[in-house]
Amino acid sequence: MHNTILIILGLLFIVMLLVLLAKKLKIAYPIFLVIAGLGISFIPGIPRMGIDPDVIFLIFLPPLLYEAAWYTSWKDFWKWKRPISLLAFGLVFFTSVVVAYASSALIPGFTLAMGFLLGGIISPPDAVAAATVMKGLGVPKRAMTILEGESLVNDASSLIVFRFALAAILTGTFSMNVAVGQFFITAVMGLITGLAIVHIFYAIHRFLPTTPAMDAALTVMTPYVIFLVAEHFHFSGVIGVVAAGLFMSYRSHEVFQTGDTQLNMMGVWTTLAFVMNALVFVLIGLELPEIIHGLGDASIAQGIKYGLIISGITIGLRLLWVYPATFLPILLFRSIRETEVNPGWKGPLVVGLAGMRGVVSLATALSIPVLMTDGTEFPHRNLIIFITFVVIFVTLVVQGLTLPLIIKLIKIKDREITKPREEQHAGIRLHLHKAALQHLESRHAREIKSNELIRHYRDELFNDVTKTKQKLDAFECNDIHRSQITQYTHIMQESIKIQRQELFKLRKQAIYSDAEIRRMEMQLNLEDVKLSGHEH
Repeated sequence: MHNTILIILGLLFIVMLLVLLAKKLKIAYPIFLVIAGLGISFIPGIPRMGIDPDVIFLIFLPPLLYEAAWYTSWKDFWKWKRPISLLAFGLVFFTSVVVAYASSALIPGFTLAMGFLLGGIISPPDAVAAATVMKGLGVPKRAMTILEGESLVNDASSLIVFRFALAAILTGTFSMNVAVGQFFITAVMGLITGLAIVHIFYAIHRFLPTTPAMDAALTVMTPYVIFLVAEHFHFSGVIGVVAAGLFMSYRSHEVFQTGDTQLNMMGVWTTLAFVMNALVFVLIGLELPEIIHGLGDASIAQGIKYGLIISGITIGLRLLWVYPATFLPILLFRSIRETEVNPGWKGPLVVGLAGMRGVVSLATALSIPVLMTDGTEFPHRNLIIFITFVVIFVTLVVQGLTLPLIIKLIKIKDREITKPREEQHAGIRLHLHKAALQHLESRHAREIKSNELIRHYRDELFNDVTKTKQKLDAFECNDIHRSQITQYTHIMQESIKIQRQELFKLRKQAIYSDAEIRRMEMQLNLEDVKLSGHEH
């Protein structure tokens, strides 16, 4: 037990150092961690690190999906639902079908059902890798939103394809009509399960006297409960967790109304997501010796050959799919031409090249049972796992290293007309301070006259409304009566609450970007925390 804990702590420490080194070398840390894990795995004396698929699916996947959904703008997700759906569902099924027929023709003894199994495994890209690689490269917001939205849903569709193919291999029977019906039942019931359970947590957060620590703990529990319940009834736990994350993100202003709670949760989730993502990427590299050891009769050279061919097919299919999926709706429907800006050829190219596979694909491959129902070995299991690793390595490392160069070479620009950050910031601040000033003057006119601190706060709000530049001055409390301090703090907190409500209205009106609204919400949180500190 002590040795296991020591190994885990040592691995965490090494991961942190590797991430720092990746930052120093200006390489996206998912790519660097996979390469580093691969190098570490061949050091003599290093213990073999096997990835338990249950660990990935039950421990890593729910919180990572929930965190990704939490930081996804529902407004943007819904706006680009068509391209997201075409990638998350259409491309997954298209890739699965083509890979199924190609692999069954390429690999001796590989049946069509095994091909669908492989297609389901390697079809979903990894969003964390793509987002990390493209960070700071000026990729248009539309492309990033589509990639993030795709990653939230494609795990569900690929896992459903995988399960149907696995069932067909184990039972020897397959019905397309039954499979299609089961797919929709699995997806819809996963959605209903997620929304039903998250409403329970929503009620706990909103109506019970929770503390910031309890709120953070409950948010960590939420994706696990939803995933386990949905999977217990053979529904899609992935869709359930994603739906719950989007719902709670949209309703966060109602349940997490204090700065302490929001800042505490942000710290917890930022740390948790970073550690989990970093660990799973280094584990991919560390897993290779175990995969090679289990390769069996197939030679490494054959496995690499098959893996490279399948990798080329998956990359080509994505590029082949992206352009028709982008431009055919524009050509066919006038309403789309009138409401959407033509993305040009550069945006789809970036989306097409950003299909980097990750840990979900490897965990799915490792979850293939060792034995069939009759006790015989599962055919080609080790070869499927090895091909999956090659596809991950090629798409993650090779594409990940070349994509930034391509983005810089084509000099991509955002075709969407958006206001500059400074303008959005000033506009949001003007709305918030107008709302707070109106509330103060209509509800607390008497306190403005009797309490110098409140009158000073009103003057500051007035100056901010007229100039949109000044910040609230830090107030001195040494010589102020305790009752006035309490009254001042209470009214300031009321004002911040009103501004949060105004932020929610602005989010619904879609005048400003969600990113700028979140930044302003963070400022309100900091002001709220500062008030709480003075209160105690």
